[in-house]
Amino acid sequence: MADNLSNTGENRALDWIMGSSTTAPTLPLKVALVTANGSDSAAGTEVTGGSYVRKNLAVGAASSGATSNSADIVWTGMPAGTIVGVEIWDSAGSPVRWWYGALAASRTLASGDECRFPAGTLTFALA
Repeated sequence: MADNLSNTGENRALDWIMGSSTTAPTLPLKVALVTANGSDSAAGTEVTGGSYVRKNLAVGAASSGATSNSADIVWTGMPAGTIVGVEIWDSAGSPVRWWYGALAASRTLASGDECRFPAGTLTFALA
């Protein structure tokens, strides 16, 4: 998801880097699955139903401007549907969407299926 910071994420990151704000995401960060991708300014269509809930995201230390999930992220009891992308949200009282991105290949799930992203498969980069 290189360069796929949301507009809000871009603004908050720039404000922090330039020293004009101490705004940071409210942890833990959460991974949301979407059936229609969003854009810089609009969220995608998040999965609903089954046992689906957003999952916590753990990442390793950044290196060369990139990082990735450091642990498997697993959803069980998923509703039927096609997952086309992911979004990263914080845990604020009114959650903020920080990142978004399309999957390299969509994942079609039957009701009750598992959806898994092994460690290292969700990458985040600033270029």
